[in-house]
Amino acid sequence: MSTAANAANPPSDDHILTLSCPDKPGIVHAVTGLLAAQNLNILDLQQFSDRTSESFFMRVHFGHAASTSPLLDEPLKKLSEDFKIQSIDVRPRSAKPRVLIMVSKIGHCLNDLLFRAQRTGQLNIEVPLIVSNHPDFAPLAESYGIAFHHLPVTKDTKLEQEKQILDLIAQHNIDLVVLARYMQVLTPGLCTAMSGRIINIHHSFLPSFKGAKPYHQAYERGVKIIGATAHFVTADLDEGPIIEQRVARVDHALSPKELVDEGSNVESQVLAAAVKWWSEKRVFLNGTKTVVFN
Repeated sequence: MSTAANAANPPSDDHILTLSCPDKPGIVHAVTGLLAAQNLNILDLQQFSDRTSESFFMRVHFGHAASTSPLLDEPLKKLSEDFKIQSIDVRPRSAKPRVLIMVSKIGHCLNDLLFRAQRTGQLNIEVPLIVSNHPDFAPLAESYGIAFHHLPVTKDTKLEQEKQILDLIAQHNIDLVVLARYMQVLTPGLCTAMSGRIINIHHSFLPSFKGAKPYHQAYERGVKIIGATAHFVTADLDEGPIIEQRVARVDHALSPKELVDEGSNVESQVLAAAVKWWSEKRVFLNGTKTVVFN
């Protein structure tokens, strides 16, 4: 079987267990013992104790079981009580999160995500619909057999438009919203309703160049490094917990268009990595930061 096929079809009897809780001795022993008692094999285990927040985070890839219910229901309930677990989840590794992608008029991130999800299997996600405030990418969505919703928005219609988005999220059982260069600021209401479930891409390695054409402004100042950041969306604009950041070196020989092209490449890579890690249950919120097991 090809690598792409393997990525798209992980073993159906493998599962991922994730949890976060106050840090205290014995958590790893309790979790591994619980799985061993059910004759389940640990294939990969990652953990982190944050001494600042006194929080513990854990991700366990284990097998092999056609189902974990009711096998683990009671043991996990007791584990949660004993360790005051704040968040715990068990799901098949093959499960595909349902992702809504939102875009405006710049399509490189959208095109990259769709290709990775629909053609190569690099992203184990399902994309049932795309939402845009412009009609430009309806043909691209149609070429992948994905529903496209053109929802124009103005300052006066933003709340109404976001109500339509929330309705679509509910109708399609959306797990994650990805802003693939969606050039609208979301209201606090939508941010709260989807807290921890909206990822945005931002050229945050250009903090001095706000507004239109940041790469052109960077060109005028002769920057040597450009980059991008994928982060969770909060009501505080572009200040949500960071998931991934990458940079690219540039020099004086590049034109503004070449800077834009290089920046687009970095943005696509960073956003794809963030979506992949989130879909694989590798990303944990830790206050204003994240813990990412990659």
